Amino acid sequence: MKIDRVQREFFRRLVLLLGERGIGLKQLFDELRLRGVTVTGTGQPDFSPSDARILLETAVDLSRDPCLMIRVGQQLGIASYGSFGFALMSCASLRETIRLLLRYGQVMFKPSWTAHEHQGGLILRAHIEGGTAAQQQLLAELSFSNLTTLSRALYGSQIENAEGVEIQLSYSRPSHSACYDSAFNVPLNFDCERSQLILPPQVLDTPVKTANRSEHVVFQQQCEEILRGMNSVEQTTAAVRQLLIQSAGDFLDIAQVADRLHVSERTLRRRLGAESTSFRSTFDEIRDVLAREYLAETELTVAEIAHLLNYAETVNFRRAFVRWNGMTPSEYRRRMMSETDSQGIIAPV
Repeated sequence: MKIDRVQREFFRRLVLLLGERGIGLKQLFDELRLRGVTVTGTGQPDFSPSDARILLETAVDLSRDPCLMIRVGQQLGIASYGSFGFALMSCASLRETIRLLLRYGQVMFKPSWTAHEHQGGLILRAHIEGGTAAQQQLLAELSFSNLTTLSRALYGSQIENAEGVEIQLSYSRPSHSACYDSAFNVPLNFDCERSQLILPPQVLDTPVKTANRSEHVVFQQQCEEILRGMNSVEQTTAAVRQLLIQSAGDFLDIAQVADRLHVSERTLRRRLGAESTSFRSTFDEIRDVLAREYLAETELTVAEIAHLLNYAETVNFRRAFVRWNGMTPSEYRRRMMSETDSQGIIAPV
């Protein structure tokens, strides 16, 4: 299993908190081995999902701190999520961040979440499965604590202060529930059928403090590239696409991309050719994707979009867009606006 950025940051924060309680990495690893977890070396281990659940339980037992997972969740900030975190920061509203969570949460945010319509608002439900009841509770504490921390970074205290917001948890009130009250600051209900967050309709359009439409397009496409490249056999093309997306606004040329990939320009061209593509066609594909997103998701003028896509003349961008899509940028924007008006904002899941 690939160890991603969030897993690394989680483990780093966990080790730091354990260190504050006098528990070193060796002691943690020794205890994990006693509990049947295979741990090699002294660096970041590659835990399976079942071993990760044992890690949570072991850390709490060693620290004798029943609130440990809540504390770890509070320390995993937006930056811990890389491109996904920056995409969240650039969203316009809570409604849009939920869309992003549902789209990319399966691979970038654990556990996975689903949204369900509820009295005009939404239920955001955590899918916590496997392991013992105690392990599931620890994962819920970590997850809802982190979700609350991200919410405060994006919306301040607007969500938790809103009437009708509620956290429901599928287990009984624990003895350390005072920790919950200070961490979540919303009404809590225990012994519920599922662990979930209730969001009334009036909070869905709460604005994100750092909203930026043009940056959102780029960060969302970076998330798309992560999804696209996870199991891609076209490894060179996927790497080139990611570098081009990341450099949007000041695109890398082929020499710079080859340098970032530690190959010669000739080797890069050869590898792309073996994957039935070229640098030019990949570059145009990225510019087309971004152009359509800018037109659909922002109010930027066609001239401003042309500039963001490194076109010296707007007319050259218009010609390229017609070649890619069979219509002008203005026609495409009108079509997208018409389709948006005829669809719901968030479809039931």
